[in-house]
Amino acid sequence: MTSFWVVGGEYKDTHFNEIIGGEEKWFGPFTDYDAAKEEWAKHAWQTVDTCTCRYRIECINPDIPPPCTD
Repeated sequence: MTSFWVVGGEYKDTHFNEIIGGEEKWFGPFTDYDAAKEEWAKHAWQTVDTCTCRYRIECINPDIPPPCTD
């Protein structure tokens, strides 16, 4: 079953490689994209004036393996 998560937080700079506090925040799971998008919008609008904050929607399906990163 596919689940959707909102992931992000405040990062060290606008390269968005290193998050402040060590770990991204995960919100969810949501069973559909629209519910995740509503949660994403809430966090995105709360931090709209902070250029080092970023949130994204992750789709996770346990039946499909992640791509190989080797």
